[in-house]
Amino acid sequence: MIQIREVKTKKEQKLFIDFPLDLYAGNDCFVPPLYGDEKAMFKDGFVYRDTCDIVNYLAFDGDKVVGRIQGIIQKDANRKNNEKRVRFNRFDAVDRQEVADALFKAVEDWAKQNGMDTACGPLGFSDLEREGLLVEGFDELSTFEEQYNAEYYGRLIENCGYKKEVDWIESKLYLPDEGEETLQKMTDYVMKRYKLHFGEAKNVTDFINRYGDEFFALLDKGYENLYGTVPFTENMKKQLIANFKLIVDLKHVAVILDENDKVVCLGICFPSIARAVQKSKGKLTPAALIRLLKAIKKPEIIDLGLIAVEPEYMNRGVSTIFSTEIIRMLKSENIEYAETNLNLEDNFAIQNQWKRFKQVKHKRRRAYVKTL
Repeated sequence: MIQIREVKTKKEQKLFIDFPLDLYAGNDCFVPPLYGDEKAMFKDGFVYRDTCDIVNYLAFDGDKVVGRIQGIIQKDANRKNNEKRVRFNRFDAVDRQEVADALFKAVEDWAKQNGMDTACGPLGFSDLEREGLLVEGFDELSTFEEQYNAEYYGRLIENCGYKKEVDWIESKLYLPDEGEETLQKMTDYVMKRYKLHFGEAKNVTDFINRYGDEFFALLDKGYENLYGTVPFTENMKKQLIANFKLIVDLKHVAVILDENDKVVCLGICFPSIARAVQKSKGKLTPAALIRLLKAIKKPEIIDLGLIAVEPEYMNRGVSTIFSTEIIRMLKSENIEYAETNLNLEDNFAIQNQWKRFKQVKHKRRRAYVKTL
């Protein structure tokens, strides 16, 4: 018989964090999150503690852990959208329906006790977290920014009464066979017509000091109506800045300013650190740090991170400039390809932007929904 236990003790916290690491041991596509980041969830000063109610459950078959799940009531998201939703996340389980049934029932009962009427996910504390269930691309390397899961997860979730709400597409972007000169001419024309220029910074700290406030304001404005997004809190900003300092290289950043030095577009790419953290299971051991530094200095793949455009510039060709910058990054460092990470399938503006590249749509992720 499956028993569900809420995570409360240090030992249970470790079991919760370790379960997917053990479940996917030896899987070449699974990329763990940083172990320290997962441990931080259980601390009083956790960055999302002030905006979220959180519960974590483990499923046991006797003394053996066979599954886990996290429930999140994102209060800012519910206020923003006038909803009463619980998000499920960090769902991992062996291929047994009774395990999934028990885990989802625990989260749903907790949600109803707290006045919620709808469950959705996988969604994290914000869209800066891993989100979406992998439904296509199980033989592809996951990015560090997103979670890997086995193919049977979708069946387990759907058998619990969940239906598709949205899908995201992920693509590999390779250098185009032709058209680079035309793209560069378009970029030069747009830059000249709207009196735009590239922003500069001496280092990452200088970049944050110069453009940080405008960047976060631009992200809030540009992402406001996208699925699952929440406004940036001061704690979220601090966390993102800390992550920037760890892995961002200014060679992979494009800042576009208007004639008054106002930020109208900013895009940040990250060197892929997926392989760097695999062997250590997400722990920053000395060997892992060496691999991490190598991946940052000489990336073989870059992951597209955050892209924000001032709304009034959306239809002025600014996307062309960013595409040109991605091509520059790929060519200048002999990078194999860029990973888009998650793009909503109905976000046609972003989907159309990648048509300038040789594009391989290799993964699809899904968010589910269920009325409680």
